[in-house]
Amino acid sequence: MSDALSTTVARLFAAHCTPAVLRAAEDGHWPDALWHACTEAGLHLALIDRGDHSLDVSASEAFGVARAAGAHAAPIPLVETMLANWLLAHCDREPRSEPTVIADAGLRRVPWGQRAGVIMCGSKLSVFEPNELATARAGTNLAKEPRDDLTRSTPSREPFARPDGVTDLRLRAAAAALRVAQMAGALESIAAMTIEYTTQRVQFGKPIAKFQAVQQSAAILAEQAAAAGAAADMAAEAFANGIDVNAIAAAKTFAGEAASIGAGLAHQLHGAIGFSREYALHHRTQRLWSWRDEYGNDTEWAALLGSHLARAGGDRLWTEITAL
Repeated sequence: MSDALSTTVARLFAAHCTPAVLRAAEDGHWPDALWHACTEAGLHLALIDRGDHSLDVSASEAFGVARAAGAHAAPIPLVETMLANWLLAHCDREPRSEPTVIADAGLRRVPWGQRAGVIMCGSKLSVFEPNELATARAGTNLAKEPRDDLTRSTPSREPFARPDGVTDLRLRAAAAALRVAQMAGALESIAAMTIEYTTQRVQFGKPIAKFQAVQQSAAILAEQAAAAGAAADMAAEAFANGIDVNAIAAAKTFAGEAASIGAGLAHQLHGAIGFSREYALHHRTQRLWSWRDEYGNDTEWAALLGSHLARAGGDRLWTEITAL
């Protein structure tokens, strides 16, 4: 991100993603001040790359916003709304400042489904305002972010055509790419948090960071955070290159593996305090465990990528691998 955008985003999330806000969100309270600050700063428009509403930022910078949201465990559908507004812009439609998410025709586990507007993907795109879709089952993911099953109804406005080439698979890959950015931010945050904790926590007369076993685990955690960061950069580039599904498949697979290893190590190094409601770690790790499975888990994306490489054949295997 540019220095100006990076500073703005960091200050915004630091001011509005406080421990009190995160705990309240876990209890079902909507963080209105956080959402308003994001829309006032135009962050919900960050992915738009055309028209009057474009912020004129690169895909890499827009993904940096998603990464910062993940680092601060922002309990709002910001990245979902960024993608929804990108889709609307490609349909020559006005962007939305309300929380808005994209859902397939099944309407299962829709992020913030009871509060957000929904763009339902079928043969055409249908926009539903909040509460126009009935809730079949209210649910949450492990981090207590809303994931609701909704029931279909007739939209109040006329459905419109999809942009050329924007298939269900590409939309799912785009959403997965943004999850990779969020996961990278969360991993980078818990790595820094863990280093600070192990440096300050004293046992047997010295900081536990001085023990070799702790140093080894902390080094592996840092490696996983770096791997997730590289995957996020890969996902941003893949999105910018017309939503390269295969590259995103690789990025989501790498990030999911890094999340599994990194979150486990962070909790090992923190001990019991890491699971306490008052401590910040679990807000990130619970999201990592949730996000690694959303919009396709490691197995799904690895299978898709493996099928692609198998179809390419032995003569093109190396070329395909190095192209990712």
